[in-house]
Parts: sequence; structure tokens; C-alpha cells
Amino acid sequence: MAQGNVGENDLDAPLDGVIGNSDAMKAVYRLTRQASQSDASVLLLGETGVGKEVIAHSLHQLSERRTGPMITVNCGALSENLLESELFGHVKGAFTGAIANRTGRFEAAHNGTIFLDEINSTSLHLQIKLLRVLQEMKFERVGSTESVTVDVRVIAASNQDLLDAVDDGNFREDLYWRLNVLPIQIPPLRQRKEDIALLAAHYLKQYSRLYNRHVVHISDQTIDAMNKYHWPGNVRELQNYAERAVVSAGGDEFEYHLLPDVIRGVRRRKISSVRAADLDGLVEELIQHGVENSSKGENLFYDIVSRIEKELISQIMTECDNVQIKAAKRLGINRNTLHKKLKDYGLDETD
Repeated sequence: MAQGNVGENDLDAPLDGVIGNSDAMKAVYRLTRQASQSDASVLLLGETGVGKEVIAHSLHQLSERRTGPMITVNCGALSENLLESELFGHVKGAFTGAIANRTGRFEAAHNGTIFLDEINSTSLHLQIKLLRVLQEMKFERVGSTESVTVDVRVIAASNQDLLDAVDDGNFREDLYWRLNVLPIQIPPLRQRKEDIALLAAHYLKQYSRLYNRHVVHISDQTIDAMNKYHWPGNVRELQNYAERAVVSAGGDEFEYHLLPDVIRGVRRRKISSVRAADLDGLVEELIQHGVENSSKGENLFYDIVSRIEKELISQIMTECDNVQIKAAKRLGINRNTLHKKLKDYGLDETD
């Protein structure tokens, strides 16, 4: 195979274009190299901004399909009808506006790899067609009854636990098991903080070249503040702050004052930015306000979780102007799930 001569120690070496020497990332490097040895489906799991697409490209480049095409589709960016046409193509006259035959992304990825990002956002109808492609490597273009056969390696990614989506009835269990042959969990930045300084230095160098600047140093105070931050936007968020620092710096150093207010503690983050690692203070606050007395303490866990979830959903709905599709995407859940939770919590959808 393509990587058959790679030594045992080399399996943990950083992948091209991926920054990090933490144990958590070494595990990702090892799994990625091992997964590249076959054509089995890979499911990349991790929060938004952790670098799932970068790992997908590494899988393709390490595989024997590296000379073939690498096609990326963001399943969350298109409506169901547009996504179906995008993936499988259509024939002339299949629908209004279909003025000519169109080749879909699966056909374009023949003899290569297709990366289906945000697979959790696909509809149950579309999941049936995806299941058939994985099982038989066949599909029909929209508006056609003629089967098209392809040879494609499928890599999918999700920013939510697909088993939760299966339990909620929003994702087919049979498709989940077809995709989850080789799962790779990519850790959030807060779980590999030893990589923060490396990443910051990398992006400073990258943007210094881009903007013809020379910001090559990072103050100890800046590093300390970044290490204490929980990074809800993960690597993508850090990248943005590094670019801002390069543009704004008066000298050659990424100084503390160049960090955004949220990292320096000047401004408190909205609850919509709170993740699991940030909840300790909120839980303590809820307990101090008497939640521990609920049902004599027997349902304390559920009371806390419910109150946090209700507040989070309320905040997100407000930020999204009460548009459920936008709010569901921000929350990483299906719209039907959001609708049910709004009803369960008695939240007026237009309030």
C-alpha cells in the first residue's frame, strides 16, 4: 500500500499541513495513516473548527487514490433539493432551471475521494440514496432512471454525535454503521493546549508573509492568556486572532493587548459560546441559587442540564432572529429536534 514502508515511530509524526505535537494529535496522525491503507469509509468527528477537512485531505494524499480527484461537499450549505442535484447530478428537464445535463460530485470523484462535510445535516430521504452508494456504488441522476456506477472512497464528517441523531430519529442507523467503519475523533483545541503556541507561531509566520509584515514573536503574557482560554471556535478561531495580530501589530511581537476582549477577560462570553469545559462556574451558580433543593436533590443533574439547555436555546434563538433553521445549525441539532425542545421548554418561537 501507499504507506506500507512507514515505520512504527513514523505513524505518530505530524501530517503535512497539520500543526501539533500533543499526544491527542499523535493519536489522530496514527489513525489517519492507518485508515489510508484501505478504501473503507472514514467518519471524522469533532467540533466546528478543529480541522476535519485538513485530515480528510491528508487521508486522500496518503492513499493510493492520491492521483485521483478529491471532491469536497458541504452538506450543510445547501437545501435538500440542491444538495441531491449537487451530489448525484441531474438530467435536462429534471426540474425548473435544469436546462442541461449536469454531472454530480460523486461522478466527479470517480477513482478518487469524496468528502461529505456536515453529513449530520442531510435529510432522511437523501440518506437513503447515500446508503445505496455506499453499499452498491450506484445511483441515479435526478430525473433519470439510468444507474451510474462509480468507484469512490467516502470520507464523512460530523460536528455532532451521530448516535444522538440516530436516537432522535434524524439519522439512519444503517447509514451510520456504513460510515463509521473507521472513526477518527479530532480533539478540540482546549484538550491540546500544548499545541497553542505552535499554532500561533505558525499562523503568525503565514500571515506575515501574506501581508509583508514581520510579526514573529509572542509575549509570555499572550501565551499565558491563550492557554487559559477555552477556544469555542477551536483552531479556526486562533487562526483569526493571529491574522488580526499581524495586521494590527506595531512591531514584531504578538502582544497581550492585541488579543480580543473575550480572551483578556474584558468582556464576558455569551452563553451561546459556552461549551462543556466552561460549565463548572455556571453549574456552581445554579446550585447557589437553589437548584440543589429541587425534588430534594434527587433530580439535580437533570435540573441543571435542563436550565442550561433552555438558556442556551433561548440565547441562540435571539441571536438568530428566531429563525429555526439558523438556530438549529448553530446548535448542531436537527430542526425537528429544536422545534420539540422549544415546545418542551415553553419557549415562544416568536418571543
